[in-house]
Amino acid sequence: MKTKLLGKNPDELSALAVDCGLKPFVGRQLAEWLYVKRVSDWSGMSNISKDSKARLQEKYDLGTSAPIGSARSSDGTVKYLFKVGENEAVEAVLIPDEDRKTLCVSSQAGCKMGCRFCMTGRQGWHGNLDAADILNQFISIPEAGELTNAVFMGMGEPLDNYDAVSRAIDILTDGKGFGWSPKRITLSTIGVLPVLKRFLDEHRCHLAISLHNPFPDERLEMMPVQKAWPLEDVVALLRQYDFSGQRRVSFEYTMFAGWNDDKRHADALIRLLGGLECRVNLIRFHKIPDFPYDCAPAVRMEEFRDRLNKHGLVCTIRASRGEDILAACGMLAGQRSQQ
Repeated sequence: MKTKLLGKNPDELSALAVDCGLKPFVGRQLAEWLYVKRVSDWSGMSNISKDSKARLQEKYDLGTSAPIGSARSSDGTVKYLFKVGENEAVEAVLIPDEDRKTLCVSSQAGCKMGCRFCMTGRQGWHGNLDAADILNQFISIPEAGELTNAVFMGMGEPLDNYDAVSRAIDILTDGKGFGWSPKRITLSTIGVLPVLKRFLDEHRCHLAISLHNPFPDERLEMMPVQKAWPLEDVVALLRQYDFSGQRRVSFEYTMFAGWNDDKRHADALIRLLGGLECRVNLIRFHKIPDFPYDCAPAVRMEEFRDRLNKHGLVCTIRASRGEDILAACGMLAGQRSQQ
């Protein structure tokens, strides 16, 4: 099997060009075509000679592949389905919003974390994506050249596949790669310690923590990872870092009627996060099969938000997008979609 070029950083592309008997600048040309112009076919690389392409193609494959399906929501959200490996599929979601086009990216096929309210977690883990699989989601959609932001909030736990995710972020933020500012990227995690510390030390991207309940015993009911990586330890780690500047940390809080939506939970959240420069995003729960809870009523969510804001925690209610095509938070499951 040929090695993929996608996922190699610009310096590595120059080195492999030399290994093929070509000049280093051919590698720089490859990086520009892949990561700046985002072409997905050799024929689009017009300034690379036929002989150079032939030498490269003997050993290397671009690593790009078009989506095998898509679905468009009534609100403009688009879900794309990508084949990975022999038998797996993952989904990426394009979220347009005025002058922004955000891509919600997957990092694994399935997920090991087992959160009861998440369709991805309920299907189990079927493998990690490599950096090429991750970056292909950026390159091979029709809107590739229009993307402004990315969130690692799709299928999988990004910090459970850290090496591939970190490499993808490095290429996204490399001046010779995509050239994005780290401020355009957010990584969402349940808080995998100590990999979270590595991420905070090695990258300047925004961070989102899946919280959902401030009480350890109640959080454990829905999120088995609470036993391995307690939320209180995650928050203690975050207090060691400065989030008052360009890098932000937010906490994702899905609202379930009768489980985490009352004054007791709001006050515990205020105590837990008090003094930490952060934001809390309340998320409407999207009903999934064989799950006992419904979403908290809108008025309940508004009361919860207002209480947090009153006590100094910045809190917003996130607009739900793509629910009609199963593209909203917690609904991605690698299902085959139709145009």
